[in-house]
Amino acid sequence: MDVRRLRDFGIGTYIRNLTRALARLDRENRYTLVARESDLAELSELGPNFLIKGCEEVDQGLRHNLFMPRFFASIKADLYHIPLNSVAWLMPRPYVLTIHDMSTLLFPARRDFRHMLHEERYRRGAARAARIIAVSNATRRDVESVLRVPAERIATIYSAPDPAFTEDGDESQERQILARYSISFPYILYAGTIRARKNIPRLIEAFAVVQHELETHPRYKELRLVIIGDELSKNPAVRQAVAQSRVASAVRFLGFVPTDTLRVFYKAAELFAFPSLYEGFGLAPLEAMACGTPVLASDVPSLVEAVGDAAELVSPDNVFDIARGMREILLDDKRRQWLVEAGRNQAKRFHWDTAARGSLAIYRETAMKKANNI
Repeated sequence: MDVRRLRDFGIGTYIRNLTRALARLDRENRYTLVARESDLAELSELGPNFLIKGCEEVDQGLRHNLFMPRFFASIKADLYHIPLNSVAWLMPRPYVLTIHDMSTLLFPARRDFRHMLHEERYRRGAARAARIIAVSNATRRDVESVLRVPAERIATIYSAPDPAFTEDGDESQERQILARYSISFPYILYAGTIRARKNIPRLIEAFAVVQHELETHPRYKELRLVIIGDELSKNPAVRQAVAQSRVASAVRFLGFVPTDTLRVFYKAAELFAFPSLYEGFGLAPLEAMACGTPVLASDVPSLVEAVGDAAELVSPDNVFDIARGMREILLDDKRRQWLVEAGRNQAKRFHWDTAARGSLAIYRETAMKKANNI
């Protein structure tokens, strides 16, 4: 299993928790985890049937395509699991591939020769996979329609919130963490990558509408927006939205933070806002729900599949509908409390042990076909 993205947002959650669940449930099969040296401590207590093989190569580019097939072949595994669609050109088979979303094909940063190469490698990686794990039925449909993969080769196995988000923390330490970041209260929170499809400019515009409407409210007159995410410099539209909406003093941008710190931010937020235009699933809203924070989410199919009716659903294309959803959560105490309880229950529906059992079933089926030369 390739676990080099262990520290990534989202995919890292998948890798960490799937390997831990497999270690709890499976003492029979032998696993080799391809990992970076800096992540060895994170993987040190999985069990005697888990071996670590160090690799510092990146999982894209020419060196990836030239070096990694030989590296994986040297392990002589019966089966390989690639946890995201970044498959080297001559990757040894059979391999199981996890596809989290189709965003790089559906929302490319640019359409040039490099994108054409990426698209071809993406399609080839999926076409050569023995089985594909999709993290939602929405992603499964995208894989079928965009990549033309037969339905019988795709299985939906849901991800789940990291268990760390359900743990009780020390309140004094949590206050110290928020003080260290100089956080002002109350605040609305967004956490995730900074990409065009995340719809953050509209989130900022909607926040500006709500802030103006509540500027004399006894509780919310100092309302803030905290945005946790990466690569802000590559998305100038976000900064432009802040300037045009005239809310610069009320918006804080933070880089990615550790899981324990993110849990504190979730818990202290008035609401978690996630008006994304496209997702493969909806892990961040479930994490917020697990922390007891009411959630505003887009009504796109993949997010509805994750949050059910336990979130305030809004149209991501409509700034005023996003603002309406914020007001509902902030001002309607009964609705707010219902969302908190419903959210906690919704988050509990997803378990990493369930994901591990589903993955194990696919491993066994694929290995059996190999053994029988099917």
